[in-house]
Amino acid sequence: MQTQKIVMDPFCYRQFEKYASQQIIYDRDKFIEQVNEQYRVEELRDGYAPFCKHLFLENFTETPNYTLEIKKENEHLIRTAYKARNENELPFLARFIPIESIQLQKAKYLDIILYSKEYFTSRNQQRGLEDINGAIDYDYGIIGIKPQDGTDQTPMPPMTCVRNALGQKFGGSGFELNKEEYLNCVEYWSKHIYAEHLCSPLF
Repeated sequence: MQTQKIVMDPFCYRQFEKYASQQIIYDRDKFIEQVNEQYRVEELRDGYAPFCKHLFLENFTETPNYTLEIKKENEHLIRTAYKARNENELPFLARFIPIESIQLQKAKYLDIILYSKEYFTSRNQQRGLEDINGAIDYDYGIIGIKPQDGTDQTPMPPMTCVRNALGQKFGGSGFELNKEEYLNCVEYWSKHIYAEHLCSPLF
């Protein structure tokens, strides 16, 4: 069996596509190589669930920070649309600033969001998905990447909390909604917003 500490789940492939939400400007295979080179298990931070970890790395790509603070100077640019991350998920009403209407700066860090192999094995079985990494002896799979300017975890969008609570059937992780954490997410995203393309799926 092939051994590799970190793999990438196909769900994350979308971030390497043109016009993707939170698009990572880098070759996907080389990105995985870089993460494995810099991976140190002692640097992992706990995530929102037992199967979730975060690895913060300095931004080795040209990816900008897509998260903006809402200010008087940009609030007139805010748009809304119903969006889903893929065709199997329920659309949620999202707000964003069109990426074409604003100047973005390169992010200082990348928050690499990791789920355990045990989680992916269970998820693939429940959803009837092909386990393309099943033959690899790995520790974690990359489920998402957040470009940002700090090394604190950015609260997930409230819609992501709800989707996770809805369970595997609707594209969530199945982790129970925590009211306190949800309200913390609401507070943050009441003051912040993503810059993205109108045609981009949700992050």
